[in-house]
Amino acid sequence: MKEAVESGQLVMLGVVQEQHPDRTRLYAQWQQLQWPILHDPINVIETAAVPMFVAIDEHGIVRSTRANARTFADEFLNKEFADDATAEVEPAFTADIDAWQDFAKHFESQAATDALVADVGKQRAANIARGYADGLMLWSEENVDDKAIATYELSEQLWPRPLTRFRLGVAHRARYETPRGQSSDFQQAIDFWNSALAEEPNQYIWRRRIQQYGPRLIKPYPFYDWVETAQADVSARGEEPIALRAPLSPAEIARPARQFGEQASATNPDPDAKILRDTAGLIATEATVVSTSDRQGVVATIHFKFTPAQLLKAHWNNEAEPMRLWIDPPEGWKVTQQLLEAPQGDAAETNEVRRLSVEIRSDKPITAPVKLSAFALYNVCEDLGGVCQFLRQDVSVEIKPPKYRNR
Repeated sequence: MKEAVESGQLVMLGVVQEQHPDRTRLYAQWQQLQWPILHDPINVIETAAVPMFVAIDEHGIVRSTRANARTFADEFLNKEFADDATAEVEPAFTADIDAWQDFAKHFESQAATDALVADVGKQRAANIARGYADGLMLWSEENVDDKAIATYELSEQLWPRPLTRFRLGVAHRARYETPRGQSSDFQQAIDFWNSALAEEPNQYIWRRRIQQYGPRLIKPYPFYDWVETAQADVSARGEEPIALRAPLSPAEIARPARQFGEQASATNPDPDAKILRDTAGLIATEATVVSTSDRQGVVATIHFKFTPAQLLKAHWNNEAEPMRLWIDPPEGWKVTQQLLEAPQGDAAETNEVRRLSVEIRSDKPITAPVKLSAFALYNVCEDLGGVCQFLRQDVSVEIKPPKYRNR
């Protein structure tokens, strides 16, 4: 097959159902893939599962959506095809190689890339054109995340459907990773994905998006455990690895587990709640819950994010003890770790975002939201050279009844 590509007999195109275009580019760089790989975060091709192999002949006619590598040469590559499309049966799409190459070049040059629009026999030409417009609207402009959210919200009002809610989740998560991101974007992404999947539970592309950020008990495989190796291998070749726009969360590199982790014993660092509260809001805190139900009850990952307030010029004091997070699970719930500690910054004073995550489980289903209490203790300073304090911030987390069941 390599010879066929090099001779021009065969053109290869990849389509990736992936939230992050930069991670797609890093993987392609690591594996030294020599064909265009196009990014379809909003599932324009509307496939429910991968991998999918599509064979398109020189006339732009889809000959197979289940191409077999063993028989590919005889059944497709070395076979002569007639231009036998009819007016009643339109070709799935016109194979315009120049257009695909333009998309690929755009993909290589921008962090936010165009979505691929490809039809595999299910949509007609009008749907293809609309899909291209949707993809370009979502990913081709600097401020397009906000525009996409507004457009999809209007579409959801006028024409409610699970696919639109899935795309709303993609857009919210994309905006979350930009300077324009809002504190609620991550949770909204999870909620929209859950809502979409509840109506179409066989859509495994959508299910994988939730599992990416979810607990180990629902993971089919580790999603990004290859990233560190890829970065090292690319660097060893003397190349600069593609930079990742969003940091990897512990959930994204975690390996699947068959049993819930045992809770480590710990001591409450402020049992009498005597530490002064962060009433000035030097550190902004948010929590996102990714939950699902299984045969026994509910399992969830809670993602915590702590951000120093830019307007107050707040920063971490790394010369004191590390930031700690205490989890107080509700009655009947288990947590993998009750006391968490965040890594210190690489200087005496830093203002990086700090992230911690924990998994929690109930052996019984829930029918109403459950409240979880937590608090963070940290050393923070106001302005450079300003007053440094040891403060506490209480965090309340709501775990809602899951809308779909993991399987």
